Amino acid sequence: MQVEQIILLSVLFFIVSILYSLVGHGGGSGYIAIMGLVGILPTVIKPTALILNIIVSGIAFIYFYRAKHFSWSLFWPFVVGSIPLAYIGGSIMLPYTFYHWLVGGMLLFSAIRLFMPRGQENQSIHRPTLPIAVLWGMGIGLLSGLIGVGGGIFLSPIMLFLGWAKLKQISAVAAAFVFVNSVSGLLGHISSVKTVSPSIFLFGFLVFIGAFIGSRLGSSKLPDMKIKKVLAAVLFIGGLKMILA
Repeated sequence: MQVEQIILLSVLFFIVSILYSLVGHGGGSGYIAIMGLVGILPTVIKPTALILNIIVSGIAFIYFYRAKHFSWSLFWPFVVGSIPLAYIGGSIMLPYTFYHWLVGGMLLFSAIRLFMPRGQENQSIHRPTLPIAVLWGMGIGLLSGLIGVGGGIFLSPIMLFLGWAKLKQISAVAAAFVFVNSVSGLLGHISSVKTVSPSIFLFGFLVFIGAFIGSRLGSSKLPDMKIKKVLAAVLFIGGLKMILA
C-alpha cells in the first residue's frame, strides 16, 4: 500500500468502527467497501476485514454485556452452527470476478437493510426453535467466512424482522456472533493463504479507539437513524463499485 492509501484507510476505518460498534457490529462490510473503493486486492481485503472485525466486535460485546443486554440462551444455538461453517468458508478463496459480485451484492443488501425503518420495537418477542437457530447460524457462518465479515449484517435484520429479540439484545448477540465468526473465519483463511495487511497494527489501533467510542454510546443509547442512512449510502456506493469493477 502507498502512504496516501494508508492514511485514507486509517481515517475511514476509524469512522466505520464508530458507526458499526454503535449497533454491535464489527464493521466488516464497511472495511470491505472502503478497501474495494481504493483498489485493494481480495487476498488482502479478507484477512484485514476479519482482524478489524475481531477488535471492534470484541469491544462492542464487552460494553453491551456490561449493560446487561446479552442473552446466552439466544446466542449459543446460532454460534454452534456458524463456527465450523465460518472456518470452512474462510479457507475458500473465491475467483476474483465472483468475489466482486458476491461482495457487491452483500454490500447492496446491507445498504438496503440500513435504509429500512426499524418498526419492530413493539412487536411480540418469540425465540426461534433450536433447529431453526442452528440452521440460520450455519448459513450465515458459511457466507461470512466466504466474504470476510462477521455476519452481524445478516443476523441482526433476521432477528429483528422475525421478532426474536429487542434491538439492544440483538446488538449484544450480534457483537458476540461477529467476534466468534471472525475468529473462525480468520483461522480458516490463515490456514490456506497466511496473508494480512502490513498496516494492520495501525488500523487495529485506530478501530480500537473508534470501537471504544461507538460501543460506549451504542450500549446506552440507540443510534441515530440519520447515521445509519449515511452509512447505508457508503455501502451502496461500495457495492456498486465492486459489481461494476
